[in-house]
Amino acid sequence: MTLPILNNTPTPPAPQGMPWLRLAFRPFYLGAALLAALIVPLWVAVFLGALQWQPAPQPLLWHAHEMLFGFAIAVIVGFLMTAGKSWTGLQTPRGPALGALFLLWLSARVASLVAPYAVFAVLDLALLPIVGLVFLRLLIQSRNWRNVPLALILLLLTGVNLSFHLAVNGQIDLDPMRSLYAALGFVVIIECVMAGRVVPFFTTSALPNIKIVTLPWLDSTALAATVLGLALWVTGWHGGLAAGALALAFVLNLVRQLRWHPLATLGRPILWILHAAHLWLILGLGLLALAQLGLVSTSLGVHALGVGATGGLILGMMTRTARGHTGRPLAADAPEMAIYVLIMLAAVLRVLMPWLVPSLYVSSLVASAAAWSAAFLIYLWQYTPWLVSARPDGKDG
Repeated sequence: MTLPILNNTPTPPAPQGMPWLRLAFRPFYLGAALLAALIVPLWVAVFLGALQWQPAPQPLLWHAHEMLFGFAIAVIVGFLMTAGKSWTGLQTPRGPALGALFLLWLSARVASLVAPYAVFAVLDLALLPIVGLVFLRLLIQSRNWRNVPLALILLLLTGVNLSFHLAVNGQIDLDPMRSLYAALGFVVIIECVMAGRVVPFFTTSALPNIKIVTLPWLDSTALAATVLGLALWVTGWHGGLAAGALALAFVLNLVRQLRWHPLATLGRPILWILHAAHLWLILGLGLLALAQLGLVSTSLGVHALGVGATGGLILGMMTRTARGHTGRPLAADAPEMAIYVLIMLAAVLRVLMPWLVPSLYVSSLVASAAAWSAAFLIYLWQYTPWLVSARPDGKDG
């Protein structure tokens, strides 16, 4: 008689709770995409006088602040609180706790549109210190010292945001735009660090014939030059030194990326979008260097970093990580192809077109906003059903 084979492997518990609150990338990616799709066309309408509306701070400051502390921070929080679970092996906020964090972020975004400034400021300042301390506790508890600087940047961004609100209210003698430049600088630093880790890793994983030998000294020097150049630019301490440091950062980051074999990824959209966005980061550093010498406007460098680098890297990571964490293939379909092309088009229209053909500034601004918004609307159309539903393989996450 044949005895049955007993399986002693314990069955993992069934996932609990609403799927969209099981990992932080789910609500925060959705919120960030919706915000990005709506506020850029709204800003352009206000800027061109087609809409008469006054947000809590003046429109330009509102636009820049919400792109950084609304849009970019939502993606960073969603990414880090999701990756943190993998990095530490510890549970990150989920269920009601995650829902509370998301509602706090969402309430600040709504308050920026309709509430008195004091209400907006209080709500806006609450999220980052909570997330930063939660993330830092996880890293310390697991002795994951490598990622502690990322947690410290979240806490430093809290101070930057506080300085912005105090400056807007005239409580400190500071141009609020300087605070926003500092926030952009910190976002770019995070992008430099994460790109240096994931872009070569993803490239070699997808293309086994490609060998990338990392040079720690090059990575460290490129990051140091980037930090120094951005710090000198933000403080406005010495234009010549800032130009030199930013130019050095431009060269070192370019050398670093060339070692990643970017041309080999052209047949893999889910890879080339990361390489293309990183090139915009390099271009942004170069444009900021030229701006210190009075050769171009600072706006060109800011938008190269904001639209091309940040927008491109965010969409590249939002598509890849959402596919991976919802149990889907790590490959770009037609919607992703459209997303990647549109975000790169938005960067070209916002940065290169006004630079090369200044007379087309208004037309290129409107077209860029339309391309940007369309990219995020397609993301919402493709990914919302995945982000609000359970994984098809039945796993948690």
